[in-house]
Order: sequence, then structure tokens, then C-alpha cells
Amino acid sequence: MAPLQHPARRESVLPKTVVITGASDGTGAAAARLLVCDGHRVVAVGRSAAKTKEVADELGVNHFVADFVADFVDLHQVRTLAAQLADHCPRIDVLANNAGSILGDRHVTADGFEETFQVNYLAPFLLTNLLLDTLLASQALVVQTSSNAARLSARVDLDDLDNARNYSPVRAYGNAKLELVLFPRELHDRYHEQGLSAVAFHPGGVASNFAQTSRSPVGTLFRTPVPRLLFQSPQKAARQLLRFVTPTPEECVVSGAYYENGKPRTLKAPPIGPQLWEATTALLDLNKR
Repeated sequence: MAPLQHPARRESVLPKTVVITGASDGTGAAAARLLVCDGHRVVAVGRSAAKTKEVADELGVNHFVADFVADFVDLHQVRTLAAQLADHCPRIDVLANNAGSILGDRHVTADGFEETFQVNYLAPFLLTNLLLDTLLASQALVVQTSSNAARLSARVDLDDLDNARNYSPVRAYGNAKLELVLFPRELHDRYHEQGLSAVAFHPGGVASNFAQTSRSPVGTLFRTPVPRLLFQSPQKAARQLLRFVTPTPEECVVSGAYYENGKPRTLKAPPIGPQLWEATTALLDLNKR
């Protein structure tokens, strides 16, 4: 792919430092391209070193892109990533927690957690909390990619966050995505008065490499031509993410909200945000703030 040519920066948009996880492919990579075109400094985080470097090299012709590698199946890598970002980015205007995956048979990671729970929820929770000082000092926005699976197939049980009972790939994924709706709400409640904002959103079905390696019925579906025929492009999904990063004067980002189709949507979630936060900090051995 030819290097991206950087057009004239829109004077109405102040450059921001945007950290995007899951930026080596799909919606994350598309969002990185659009942000660089608008003159923002993008820090791309991906699981694959080769693919992440490829995206960074493509966009870095104007020196607006840095890249880091971390596999969320290993929380030590998440902690290392947080330290690297804190050193590299004295300011973070937007943290886009975009990485995620639907898996297959139940598997416990070396950290001792069910893999879907760890990759989709624990890892971004840990990364965000480890960067909290920088985010607060920057009065940042945390954008969390969730899914409508949060309301279609989720049954979060505080006594079974590891999905040990009645496990299925779709249920575990839905649970994690509901947790990722409750997480920004709790970030808002705890830190909005200090300048931090947070939202979650469902990007819609995306014709990307999502779930290509999943050992589940969803993965089987995504390995067929169906998503390419019925779902939106990564570029279209990325524009939804960018509506939070660079809202127009007519748009107002509602901190703590969950968005579908570009609008806040009421999600009938159990009122367990504070309890989930406390349980998660205990699991991750994070010092309470």
C-alpha cells in the first residue's frame, strides 16, 4: 500500500494525541489513517508486531505515528505497555480501547483468568487505570469499543466473572462487552469532576478480520463471504469512533453514555458498576484510588 499523503490540516481541529489499541487491522487501523489525515498524533497499539509496524510505517511518513506491541492474553505485556506509553506520551488526549476478540472453548490464561474476560475487559481496565494519572492530567476522553452483544447475550454474575458456569463463547463475549459499558460509566462517576470523560459505543457489524481465528460459530460465520456482503467497511465504522475524538460543533459527547448508531442508547444494565469496579481492582491487585 502506498504511503498515505497528508492533506492540509483543518484549522478548526486542534491536534490531539490519540492512543488506539487494536490498531493493526480493521476499525483501529482505519481510524488511525483518518486521524493522521486530520493532523493528529496517533499511537498505534497492536498484537502483531509486523502488522502494527506496517500500519505505523504507512502513516508515519509525516511523523505523526508511533507504535507499540502488546498481546492482551498476557497482563505483564499490558503493564509493560502502560509504562511505555507513560514514558512516550506526556499527554494523552484520547485513549481508544478498541482491541477485542470473540474466542472459542473456555481457556484460562497464564494469569489465571478466562481468556475472553481477560482480553476484552480486564486488559483495557488495567491499561486505563495504569494510565490514569496521565489521563487525568490531560483531561482526556476514554472511548471504549463495546458491542450490542452487551444487551443481547450478557448475564454478568459478580460471583462468576470468570465464566466458569454455563460457559459459551457468545455469552462470555456478551458479558465482557456489558462490563465494557459499565466501565466507562464508572470512570465518569469517579473522575468526571476531575476532567476525565468516558463513553462506550457499538460500531455495528464490520467487514474485517474480526473473529477470523475464533473457535466459535461466530468465527465460522466471519470466515464466510457473508460479513463482506452485509456489514459496513472498517472505514465507516472508524468514522463512528472519530465522532467522539473530533466531534463537530453540532455534536455533544455525553460522558458516561453508551452509543449505538451515533446516539446515546439506554441500556438496561444491572446497577453493579461500583461492585464490578471493586471486584476488578481486587482481581488485578490495583491500589485503590
